[in-house]
Amino acid sequence: MRVTNFGNPEVLVPGEAPEPVAGPGQVVVDVSVAGITFVETQIRRGVDRWHSRPELPYVPGGTVAGRVSSLGKDVDPAWSGRRVIAGVGETGGFAERAVAAAKDLIPVPEGLGLPEAVALHTDGSTAWGLVEGARIRPGEWVLVEAAGGGVGSLLVQLARAAGARVVGAARGARKLELARDLGAEAAVDYSDPDWAKRVREVTGGAGPDVVFDGVGGEIGRAAFEVTADGGRFSVHGASSGEVTLIDPTRARRRAVEVIGIEQLFGFGPRMGRWAEQVMSEALAGRIRPVIGQTFPLERAAAAHAAIESRSALGKTLLLI
Repeated sequence: MRVTNFGNPEVLVPGEAPEPVAGPGQVVVDVSVAGITFVETQIRRGVDRWHSRPELPYVPGGTVAGRVSSLGKDVDPAWSGRRVIAGVGETGGFAERAVAAAKDLIPVPEGLGLPEAVALHTDGSTAWGLVEGARIRPGEWVLVEAAGGGVGSLLVQLARAAGARVVGAARGARKLELARDLGAEAAVDYSDPDWAKRVREVTGGAGPDVVFDGVGGEIGRAAFEVTADGGRFSVHGASSGEVTLIDPTRARRRAVEVIGIEQLFGFGPRMGRWAEQVMSEALAGRIRPVIGQTFPLERAAAAHAAIESRSALGKTLLLI
């Protein structure tokens, strides 16, 4: 599936490409599952400010799972036929076959499905890194925005596993129910104008010790205002279209540590290790990925539309 122009989901159209060939240090993966991120929908729209625009036309998708079907020169023969997650860069995943560097392959352990592995890879690694960076302590209150989404649903579970008391914030009854089901002690709907007041009440008046801000905009600013003095405010997304920017003087006055969105820029080298850790946690039954909806490859436009509509629960995947 190719993006032929920057715009609405309908710019995603089917196409054909030559058979990919693995170069030195590369493999070809027969793709079974392709992951989708919210950022990729923004790149398609041409409104993302954090990545360079791909040259048109381009094939979206940065993470796939499947079996290694062919090897390039200098690749360990043991990779042949293995089930893997593969990072293919920022483009190239929405296809029946994709080329990946052998160094970017992660073996999928037996007992874990390929859809679950993809749902855990990017979102799970990100959530793991965020929790590690926020240094959650047992008994602390943690507010997770977008708690019904791919990253948010895993943040709820990882924060609970760290011994925290979690408040999940989301929009709509289905997402609030999911947050509670995943272990959130309370769930608040941020379409309610008084949602931040409710968060403060739930946390005994002090506010959450840690906030994971994946929404930004007005919601992010309101979440900062209710963060407990001496707490941590961790920014990892801007699904509202606007990253939360905090006045450093105001943060210092309240002794709130702001962990900005630039933290994500340092995640890359550790994503593979974190992915293996989070898959181990899933195999042990301590966390579970939430796959809310799947689409066939030819309905990639519908998958993008579902994510942008904010109606999607958990992770949205393409099955090929």
